[in-house]
Amino acid sequence: MTTAEAPRRTWWTRYTSQSPSLLTFFALVLGFLIGAIVIIATTPAVLDAWRHIFHSPTAIFSALKITWDNVSAAYRSLFVGSIGDPRSFVHSFTTGKGWDTTMTPISETLTYATPLVIASVGVGIAFQTGLFNIGANGQAILGGIVGVWAGSMLHMTSVIHLPLTLVAGVLGGIVGGLIPGILKAYAGAHEVIVTLMLNYIIAFFLLYVVLSTALQQPGQSNDISRTIDHSAILQPLFGTSSGLRVSYGIFVAAAVVIFAWWFLNRSTLGFDFRVTGANPFAARASGINPKAVIILVFVISGGLAGLAGEVQMASTNHYIDGGFLIGNAGIGFTAITVALLGRNRPGGIVWGSLLFAALGVGGRTMQAMTGIPLDLATVIQSIVVLFVATPVLVKEIFHLRTQAQGVQLATKGWGQ
Repeated sequence: MTTAEAPRRTWWTRYTSQSPSLLTFFALVLGFLIGAIVIIATTPAVLDAWRHIFHSPTAIFSALKITWDNVSAAYRSLFVGSIGDPRSFVHSFTTGKGWDTTMTPISETLTYATPLVIASVGVGIAFQTGLFNIGANGQAILGGIVGVWAGSMLHMTSVIHLPLTLVAGVLGGIVGGLIPGILKAYAGAHEVIVTLMLNYIIAFFLLYVVLSTALQQPGQSNDISRTIDHSAILQPLFGTSSGLRVSYGIFVAAAVVIFAWWFLNRSTLGFDFRVTGANPFAARASGINPKAVIILVFVISGGLAGLAGEVQMASTNHYIDGGFLIGNAGIGFTAITVALLGRNRPGGIVWGSLLFAALGVGGRTMQAMTGIPLDLATVIQSIVVLFVATPVLVKEIFHLRTQAQGVQLATKGWGQ
């Protein structure tokens, strides 16, 4: 190696060993590669083509073509379903028509990503402090419940009503966050168990609210709430006539990301949070009150989760039902993996949310166009998160050698 090559090799080694973005990119590459293997192994046409490769001299080339066609068709439909068809963009640019159809995929991706960003930022702040907020989904449900109450039972002008409804959602989430925060700070209860159990309690409380209280839709016996007033709705960004669902909630998400970046990197309290997460013993020795930090973490994390539930409700259905954020629609559970993917940093969380939203939205198009189950998108998401959570494995696969490091606790590692 020449002296000129040495600085370049040193720079490349240092960059590849320390860049979280590059490691995440490699994890994404591995996710799509393994996803392609799953497609090959589960597609009858591909398996049948490889079964007959010895029947003729050209059979192997036919099998390779069929394999490529199926894998590329799956990933092409993922892209088209979540971002858009390039041909539609060209047509809309040249004719000025069809923009509503062209922008529908990206609009759906942004609609899905908006509350996910907010909830994931809240979870990420807790993780950076060394606390596991597994109850973000329940807190988001409480935010939706209180938001529906403020949006449907109070009547006023939009200038006051919409901000009041958003604040109500935050307050609902704070209530859900205060319970585990106080129990952790003063009773030593484990926050994972408390927050996890609270998810079930809040889910049953949701059924009670929409079936047995004044919040139930009048004249209905089903588990459907009242619809919020028009003045409390987060209106579509391009108007209702466009058919595009992406709403002004995207600006709420942007404000949350900016706030989180400022809070964690520029505020004194944010510094206390990060110090507590990095070394709780040093934080206590420096005069930081651990009980106050624990409660404040859950207040902020829960409040943001509640805001996410309110934004979800006010942007889409404008009411809640017994299945609100339950099951696969539970953004609070997805927020945990997105926070991990984004390494608990606001900027990384934005990209992680967009990726998960794109895979979720595009997966439905993939299933419709190719017959490949939507579960493939979940497989890719899971694999990407697995490799992001094991950076040493990624470095070994791509030969990104670094000095040996000791094992770190998960929450500490994610925030660093």
